Amino acid sequence: MMNRMFRRHRWAVAAQALALLAAGCGGGDGTQPGVADANQAAEAVTAQAKAAAAEVELVVVQATARSAERGDLSAAAAIDKNPATRWGSSFSDNQFLVLDFGKTVAIDRVRIQWEAAYASSYLLQVSNDQVTWTTVKAVTSGQGGVEDWSGLAASGRYLRMQGVKRSGGYGYSIYEISVFSGGQVAPVPTPVPTTPTDPTLPPDVLTRPGAVIRPVAVTASSAENGGTAAAMAVDGNTSTRWASKFEDNSWIQFDFGQVVYVGAMKLVWENAYAKEYAIETSDDGASWAPLRYVGKGTGGTEEFLNLGAKARFVRIRGVARATQYGYSLFEVEFKAPGSDNTMAPVTPVALAFPANGAGLVPLPKEQEPLETLQFKLADGTLVTRFGARAMGRHGRERGEEWNEVGYGPNETVDAATGAPRDKGPGAYLPFVPQYFKNRTWGLEILDNSRVPGVTKPTLQVNQFNAVDFLVGGIAFFRGFDRVGVTGYGWMNPGEVVGNPSICPSMPYPANGKLGNPICSLLIKNYPGYSALDADGFPNGKNVPARSLVVGDVIEVAPSMFSTREAMAARGDDGGIRYYSGEWVYVVGTGLVPWYGVQPRLNSVPLPADTLTGGLGSVSYNYSDNGDQMFQQPQNHTGMQNMQRFVEGRRIIHTNFTTGDHNEPGNDRYAAAVGLQGTRFNQSACIACHVNNGRSPAPIAANQRLDQMAIRTASLGANGQQLTHPVYGAAIQMNAVTSGGSKRDWGNGVRVSGFQKRTVRLADGLVVELSKPTLAFDGPVPEVYSLRAAQPMLGGGLLEAIPEADVLARVRSAPDEDGVKGVANYVLDPETGETRLGRFGWKASKASLRHQAAAALVLDMSVTSPVYPQRACVGGAATCKAGGAERGISEADLQSISNYLALVAVPAQRSLPSGFPKGVAPLDEHRVDSAQVALGSKIFQSMRCTACHAPEAKTGSGHLLAELRGQTIRPYTDLLLHDMGADLADRYAEGQAQGGMWRTAPLWGIGYSDKVMGNGGKVGYLHDGRARTLTEAILWHGGEAERARQRFEKLGTADREALLAFLRSL
Repeated sequence: MMNRMFRRHRWAVAAQALALLAAGCGGGDGTQPGVADANQAAEAVTAQAKAAAAEVELVVVQATARSAERGDLSAAAAIDKNPATRWGSSFSDNQFLVLDFGKTVAIDRVRIQWEAAYASSYLLQVSNDQVTWTTVKAVTSGQGGVEDWSGLAASGRYLRMQGVKRSGGYGYSIYEISVFSGGQVAPVPTPVPTTPTDPTLPPDVLTRPGAVIRPVAVTASSAENGGTAAAMAVDGNTSTRWASKFEDNSWIQFDFGQVVYVGAMKLVWENAYAKEYAIETSDDGASWAPLRYVGKGTGGTEEFLNLGAKARFVRIRGVARATQYGYSLFEVEFKAPGSDNTMAPVTPVALAFPANGAGLVPLPKEQEPLETLQFKLADGTLVTRFGARAMGRHGRERGEEWNEVGYGPNETVDAATGAPRDKGPGAYLPFVPQYFKNRTWGLEILDNSRVPGVTKPTLQVNQFNAVDFLVGGIAFFRGFDRVGVTGYGWMNPGEVVGNPSICPSMPYPANGKLGNPICSLLIKNYPGYSALDADGFPNGKNVPARSLVVGDVIEVAPSMFSTREAMAARGDDGGIRYYSGEWVYVVGTGLVPWYGVQPRLNSVPLPADTLTGGLGSVSYNYSDNGDQMFQQPQNHTGMQNMQRFVEGRRIIHTNFTTGDHNEPGNDRYAAAVGLQGTRFNQSACIACHVNNGRSPAPIAANQRLDQMAIRTASLGANGQQLTHPVYGAAIQMNAVTSGGSKRDWGNGVRVSGFQKRTVRLADGLVVELSKPTLAFDGPVPEVYSLRAAQPMLGGGLLEAIPEADVLARVRSAPDEDGVKGVANYVLDPETGETRLGRFGWKASKASLRHQAAAALVLDMSVTSPVYPQRACVGGAATCKAGGAERGISEADLQSISNYLALVAVPAQRSLPSGFPKGVAPLDEHRVDSAQVALGSKIFQSMRCTACHAPEAKTGSGHLLAELRGQTIRPYTDLLLHDMGADLADRYAEGQAQGGMWRTAPLWGIGYSDKVMGNGGKVGYLHDGRARTLTEAILWHGGEAERARQRFEKLGTADREALLAFLRSL
């Protein structure tokens, strides 16, 4: 028990150090903490001692608990005298139930009627102030059922059942608890603190390194042979080892001869290591308590710090081997607590938020964008500019070759069965090696179709490149009449202007002004083509070429053909020939996202109502690269902004410890090497945002949650939310030494289990809802919130919505469904100004810069100009005081912000595509337009749009022209809504109280599974609990309660239509 209690309050020693510091600074008188208060309590109760009386049952004024498994299992159910109701805690050992009698009373007997989930070990404690607790009964072998404890002779205002160990995998569950008074009341003794303190532990533990401690005996479940005995794991000789038999459940146990404090432990594995194992402690060698659990062991050297254990025995118990052999350890070393293995406490502070929106300052507006995308010359010529990037293949090429039946191979179906066949993706959307280096360029289209007096319009296409290109290299007009051409093929290469021998490196033109291009192509007419019959096949006739007219649709397909000499001159020894994207240019208008129709996926503009992300929406994907759909730039990204986009993407994919890119073939980014602090969750943004999407869902017991975020808090004396004294504002689970060895500081969090319930829908479908419960290696925070990484798409468009438009959706009173909507307000971390919150699960960040900087320091331990010190992870108001720690530069932070702003949103897939007869469509294009349209109407009739607002308009002042003046369909109002008790996390951020969440945008949600790919299982909602869209809807409560009820009543066909609509987004 003492072992568990020390772990639960693991750094009592740190608290003592702080108390001593306070005493030295006038913060106290040096009295041992708690003793003076305890003596006063004892004196007060002694004065109330009274004569024996007949036993009476005490009246409980209020019951509270550390947690409740769900709303109907509250603490009050344990005192309602109803044997059919019960209190049920969350699934962890450190849970309690407190009874308040309203005044100090005598307590002689406690009767507990347990449900099946009982405590095998627990304490009954009394207190007069809920600060100092006295244990009056320690139960070490609870049996459940009805337990009746008499002769307690105690007194206090409060009685607490403090759980120590559960009997099973669930929490604690009590039908009824009754308390009785009667007999002589003895004075309350001076309390024994529940946090044990050892007088032999030096008070300067945080000022000196931990001393080596050695076990006196070592035993094991087995040894492979006589030369691999257990004792060899502690003999100080790294050439000897302990090795077990070839069994998963083998163990090795260390006996220190007496109870000792253990602060650190180092394992040096031989090649046969454990990929999954538990570290456990015991006082008697028989009853074991968990200390750490490793679900993804890597072998080599593994260090465990901040153990905070007080025990005689330590055991390593294998769960799964990494090899066919047993477990093999060269050495195991132990240290007592010390400054080198103990986390110093963080002073809890309140996170700073403005009280309201008074003095709101909008985000800065820019008169001039970074780059002009489109403008008109004095004569009315339309100038359109856009950037291209190197790509591996064409937009209609997938892993299977496809052709019209009878005109070549069709690998999209199995010839024998006719079933669709998937041979893998194409290489259109992925990023080629060294994509950020000399592999973007610009195009400029001069269109005189609307110039007065012009009867035969022309297009002049100018090229601006950073490295020498060969002449030509741009194709125009889809070859839709060519039956044997599928993945590629265009009608016209364009007419070269002049006679250049090479297209040299050219500076980009200034905003609103023409440059001096060397290489240009001229499009003078719409080329002739073969006439087609009703089935799309040539009918023997020809359609002659003609002049261009306004509205003509032209597919533009640039490519990059450089030379080895030109690339070598730039220090680039990579590829020299690449394809690029395929754009649709509408004469007289500009670039428009496209989709493919008959014949042969011919490109035509997408209708405006499908452009979820405005003119920047990502066109339909025919390359089977669905996992890349959240990584594409705006369709009309500018020449220079395309380079800014890829440079920002590089940083997002870079490891901040090693500088390595997560995709092969890319140079290390030297500026990122060593930027990461000692403790972090992940080392690269992309490690949590899989393919720019969500983090993997928590789906398995013991799953480590370091690809998600866990925000933490403690509660002050007045209930005020403060940062946590150990974790600060966020848990950072991973650490490495300077040499790259893993270090475990005891900050791990994993899935301990799941709370499950079922919902029956109107048509009889039964849906299981599952919510993960968490296990902490360290102390369990009073308040914590598990947060999934959100998709990184469309952020710039949300940033560009004017504040006034967001605030206009705030309701002064709830509507007929109880929907209201509240804006969150935040403090700009650099200026201190009050701004509108837009980003994050609770709209606690004002801008993409703010969001990125917070994620860098909280989740990756990387500082920036916004948060120049790692102390900011603690939320300290003075985190900017003192010198800045080395972190990413201002230029790199701007690159990240620009990249996040330019990541585009896929167009809605509400239209069927024109795949040739016999060619199997990709899964994402199996669309029933009528069903999607019906689902959209149902979505509106259910009043989901009360929060998921379908449409918004961006303003005119964003730094990036791509984001200006766009009509978008994000399906969010960016406001906070109370979503009910089931989704509440009790974690407050400004106006966002514990049950409030920002309406999550729905754009792109239909691609979530594709984007996750093989990186895990996708999960929806803030903690990834919902495994399907149906589950996500069924978790809605609070302001969304009535909309959810309408969903539950839908018939099968209507429900499937609604889901089809969501999957189209």
